Amino acid sequence: MSTNIASYIDHTILNPDAGAADIERICAEATTYAFFSVCVNPIWVSTVSAALTGSGVKTCSVIGFPFGAIPTAAKVAEARGAIVDGANEIDMVINIASAKSGDEEALVAEITAITEAVHAGGAILKVIIETALLTDDEKVLACRASVRAGADFVKTSTGFAGGGATVKDVALMRATVGPDLGVKASGGVRSLETAHAMIAAGATRLGSSSGVAIVEGEQGAEGY
Repeated sequence: MSTNIASYIDHTILNPDAGAADIERICAEATTYAFFSVCVNPIWVSTVSAALTGSGVKTCSVIGFPFGAIPTAAKVAEARGAIVDGANEIDMVINIASAKSGDEEALVAEITAITEAVHAGGAILKVIIETALLTDDEKVLACRASVRAGADFVKTSTGFAGGGATVKDVALMRATVGPDLGVKASGGVRSLETAHAMIAAGATRLGSSSGVAIVEGEQGAEGY
């Protein structure tokens, strides 16, 4: 088992049919393996925060998930609510249409509003750009907007758009944001080999529902 890899992992369960028993299991695994965080939908944040109290594992939630196609004000409200419930980290999905249309200023305005709300609550913001739906130029634009807006991380994927993280995309994102911003590789990271490849390409965090398999050197099942 690699405890070093464990410290990179946001242990994730985002499927809509996950129930209380699933959440409890994920939290227990996160505590056992000392993952960085547990990442869940907003309805489970208070449950996860309570379960992880004293463990050192952080609570992460997703906002505007999985499509990003809701108004900025709604994303801000959702983020604030998750932080009140105990979230330490927020992963938000951008307005993908803005990236597709090349509207960097719209992205900067959206991400800035959410960044300010998240930072005011003492949490950090990761910006999901959904690489599977973007060209390389659009990925660069979204990453550049995230830097301008003061976000803490850029993140590859929701895992729900028909594609996940690739080494190429992680390297492109790292080259765009520079050395100081975090880069989270998510979607399809299911093995220790893949995890190491993403880190070598520039990832500083990994989102996966296969965290246990990764640290045990096994192949994770299909999923996030």
